[in-house]
Amino acid sequence: MHIAILTFEGYNELDSLIALGVLNRIKTDGWRVTIATPSPKVTSMNGVVIEQMSTLEEACAADAVIVGSGIATREVVEDPAIMNTLRRLDPSRQLIAAQCSGALVLARLGLLNNIPACTDLTTKPWVIAAGAEVLNQPFYAKDNIATAGGCLASHYLAAWIIARLEGTDAAESALHYVAPVGEKEEYIERAWRNISPYLPAPAPALV
Repeated sequence: MHIAILTFEGYNELDSLIALGVLNRIKTDGWRVTIATPSPKVTSMNGVVIEQMSTLEEACAADAVIVGSGIATREVVEDPAIMNTLRRLDPSRQLIAAQCSGALVLARLGLLNNIPACTDLTTKPWVIAAGAEVLNQPFYAKDNIATAGGCLASHYLAAWIIARLEGTDAAESALHYVAPVGEKEEYIERAWRNISPYLPAPAPALV
């Protein structure tokens, strides 16, 4: 199971690396989480340099993808090479999520047609201009597409992906590990309040 976090030049560390940490709480065989970049190295908005773990082409074949955020997303969506590659993303066979300005990438790819989105306040007017409705809430998902707004909502995307791929118990365990001591139940309750309305209904038990 490959989960790729698209991470571009000028990336926001909170958006890519919190999700990476939460997703990597899953230790099942074959579970792999990578930072997917368009170049061998990318530098964050605060100067943190990370190396490529997978390519954008590999990400387009992943089981789940998170489109990370950053200060250069408007440049990303104007880059023909990047966008032509990302047009291979397909919610019919992948979970596709976007964090903050990553919603602009999904909107420009046409993946938010008739699907409202969550994003950060800076990106909101750009996503609206791209034709998507923006919600005043931290998380929203429909079918295989999810978006989150605000850096500290990135664990919602990670938990949604874990719940979809490994089950809700695995997602709760991952959240419990990263939540602050003394506040774990509160954090998990708030996360499920935001995520659970958008998870598929459990299959009925066989009689």
